[in-house]
Amino acid sequence: MAEYLENRVFDEIRVGQTAELQRTLTRDDVALFSKVSGDLNPTHIDEEYAKARGAKGIVGHSLWATSLISSLFANVLPGPGTVYRTQDAVFHRTVDLGDTLTGRVKVVEKGPETLVTFACEVLNQRHEPVMTGLASVNAPTEKLRIEIPDLAEISVRHHDSFGVLLEQATRLEPVPTAIVHPVDQVSLQGAMEAAESGFILPILIGPESRIRAIADQHGIGLGGARIIDVEHSHAAAARAVGLVREGAAEILMKGSLHTDEVLAAVVDRAAGIRTERRISHIFLMDVPTYPKLLLISDAAVNIAPDLEAKADICRNAIDLAHTVGVDRPKVAILSAVETIRPKIQSTLDAAALCKMADRGQITGGILDGPLAMDNAINLEAARIKKIDSEVAGVADVLIAPDLEAGNILAKQLIFLANAEASGIVLGARVPIVLTSRADSVRTRHASAATAVLHAHAVRRGLHKAEH
Repeated sequence: MAEYLENRVFDEIRVGQTAELQRTLTRDDVALFSKVSGDLNPTHIDEEYAKARGAKGIVGHSLWATSLISSLFANVLPGPGTVYRTQDAVFHRTVDLGDTLTGRVKVVEKGPETLVTFACEVLNQRHEPVMTGLASVNAPTEKLRIEIPDLAEISVRHHDSFGVLLEQATRLEPVPTAIVHPVDQVSLQGAMEAAESGFILPILIGPESRIRAIADQHGIGLGGARIIDVEHSHAAAARAVGLVREGAAEILMKGSLHTDEVLAAVVDRAAGIRTERRISHIFLMDVPTYPKLLLISDAAVNIAPDLEAKADICRNAIDLAHTVGVDRPKVAILSAVETIRPKIQSTLDAAALCKMADRGQITGGILDGPLAMDNAINLEAARIKKIDSEVAGVADVLIAPDLEAGNILAKQLIFLANAEASGIVLGARVPIVLTSRADSVRTRHASAATAVLHAHAVRRGLHKAEH
């Protein structure tokens, strides 16, 4: 049902009339006010800076309190059609995150024509004055009743998880990387940008004449990169896998060819680089509205994994979580519901996976499931459903029931929640980067950085090689 704002015209306003509203200051409020106003005072942005100067933490903008008065004039009294004229304000104390402020206005005088003067005050939840003053407005003379518009939702990113990954990767020595058939601008440029950032030592495998032609056409510097000349994409995939077997490459990166061509060479029983594990893809997602990196698997390789495949999908995701610094990842096994239903196979698989973890068949993380999406990532949803779990509401890893569900979930977060996504394939002897034409430069960098971090983790013996 539509909601409306209705004003009070000048003739309806009486001395002594009042109006008030309440708002609680959130971190999003502070971030958005900083962005819109351009006020980048570190007390509003840097918690440690603010604490060093005696504050409890990040401090709200003083004019945010004043904006409550502006909202009252625009929406309540007088309401739509009001013109703000003057505002005298005295600020008495700071506003901290979580403070609930009450803004109040009271008519003290009706002047000539349509001028109305108001006494204004803003109090915190302890009834202490935050701001007091006088304001004058021109009240409307035309009666208005307008429908409240639906404003666009705005997401605020308070963290940069990818920035952390990129910084970590730049501190490591570059890793020899086989780039498979980089014969278009996106794949060649992505590889060379990763090289320029110091992440990888690129080995370009494909038709040398085409690679050089693309580089010349788009102004891509090859920087002395090694080029292995092969005729077509199948041969490039096979040669890249051969380099891994020889120990000359520690990462595979897909170029301009179909993913199936790369993976077919990887899993070839005679000449491939498969291990005892099933290979699987893991998305790393930096979601603005989630406080930490979120891993999602599998959304790109295993179409309808059985229980054995799902166990390996969990193991691979746990390994990658360890690589990016999560010592004991919380793994949510997703389904449509959070109870075991014999007619819903994914709930049975979830229960079995959790029991496998209890028996030491899946190690390194905490598993729980089945969990629905809401109670996997939202503590309040888990509380309402009375789910007592170390994982519910705070998951680090989401294991999808099948590829379709995982792919849809990842794409929703990217295109509806402004999430940044990178990802790699694990389960082979080396990490595999599957690039996409739709990937941004930053996404390609993050995927390469993730692969580099994992390759170094394997070097250090953090992950067991399963040949």
